[in-house]
Amino acid sequence: MHLRVWIFLWSLPFLAFGQPAKEALPSLAPLVDSIKSAVVNVDVQATSARSLREDEFFERFFGFRHPGGPQGREPTRRGVGSGFIIDAKGLLLTNNHVVEGALKIRIRLDDGRSFEGEILGTDPLTDLALIRLKNVEGRLPVVKLGDSGSMRVGDWVLAIGNPFGLASSVSLGIVSALDRNIQAGPYDQFLQTDAAINPGNSGGPLFNLKGEVIGINTAIIGGGSGIGFAVPSNVAKALLPQLEKEGVVTRGWLGVMIQDLSPRLAQGLKLPIKEGAIISSMAVDSPGQRSGLKVDDVIVSVNGQAVSSAAALTRIVGMQKPDSTVKIKLYRAGKSMELSIRLGTRPGDVGKAGKVGPPAIGQEQKSQRLGLSVQDMNAGLAEALGLPRYGALVVDVQPNSPAEEAGLAREMLIVEANGTAIGAARQLLDVFSAASAKQVVLLRVQLPGREGRTFLIALEMP
Repeated sequence: MHLRVWIFLWSLPFLAFGQPAKEALPSLAPLVDSIKSAVVNVDVQATSARSLREDEFFERFFGFRHPGGPQGREPTRRGVGSGFIIDAKGLLLTNNHVVEGALKIRIRLDDGRSFEGEILGTDPLTDLALIRLKNVEGRLPVVKLGDSGSMRVGDWVLAIGNPFGLASSVSLGIVSALDRNIQAGPYDQFLQTDAAINPGNSGGPLFNLKGEVIGINTAIIGGGSGIGFAVPSNVAKALLPQLEKEGVVTRGWLGVMIQDLSPRLAQGLKLPIKEGAIISSMAVDSPGQRSGLKVDDVIVSVNGQAVSSAAALTRIVGMQKPDSTVKIKLYRAGKSMELSIRLGTRPGDVGKAGKVGPPAIGQEQKSQRLGLSVQDMNAGLAEALGLPRYGALVVDVQPNSPAEEAGLAREMLIVEANGTAIGAARQLLDVFSAASAKQVVLLRVQLPGREGRTFLIALEMP
């Protein structure tokens, strides 16, 4: 009986397609031959000042903590990732976490050529980086960015990259899910795939069967089998002009704190809808407040694009240009209405060096002996970084300083010091001032977008 079942399952390709299986599933070799030459190895020599945020990224999605992290610092670190050439001028895309802190970048092509690379622009919030090849000689192979919005669950995809240093490795799979939020950042909208992706694939392309790039491979779940994530190509296409011309990405901003509309909340608010984003609070003098938005408004669309959740609203608004005007459809007290709102610029947008933007409220305060600069939190930064509204935000850490050695990094929020709650930067500096030499101060810190997750850092006073 078992044999018969096995024969039936083995014969399914014949039954489904009415022809031999070898014709139903043709070789993908011609497709691979036409595209793999544009996929490159990205060899990076970088500073050891890798942030805890990036170490946590590696630990969560790759199942290990990077050897250059706080527990094992070296003067420099070396890393290998992937990328792909999108322009004959020598432009290529990869992940920000592949090239962050790079001192030297070497791009190696499948044909044996290699070029020095320079960073044109980065966007840590979507983990994208645009690199330019220097002193290009000869013709470069290129691939085209496709339409990730046309992909459906079940569509075939190919991943090509440099897993574990094994150059030009190819794997086949399908799109497993769309619009995945893996809590890596405020603009998560990943394609999920079961095509094999491993360390070293980061920054490499995910192709459709037309040979178009529909995703940039970014992360896997540590300990998971066949679960990988890619940044949609449409996100990259939208950000490319800013990355190439300005080197940084600035985003539209409403200045509102939001939450998902649940069926129970919709019932309580007597709304005829089941999806949307509820405004729970607003920053003072924010674009939303100036344009007439109110607490408990439920936003359901922006420029005709449906808003299904708070995360969706954050992504949609973030893809708009600062100072642009958008039409927002919302429900207020059970009634539908529309507002035209001029967006502001998202506070705390991260630039090339990954630094937090200028303080919106208060000024940066420094501890010279610790090599640490902090500032007060405020509503704008809290929304932009996905952090609480109170605490001391780390805005700069000097290389080889006590703060850097302890593991502190930009964009960390210090919420407690030696058991005392920290609501402002001055409170934290007062704790440091009162501490004696060699005393260890225990800091409780939180990373951006981690939904309340905190951990302790031991900082020894010099």
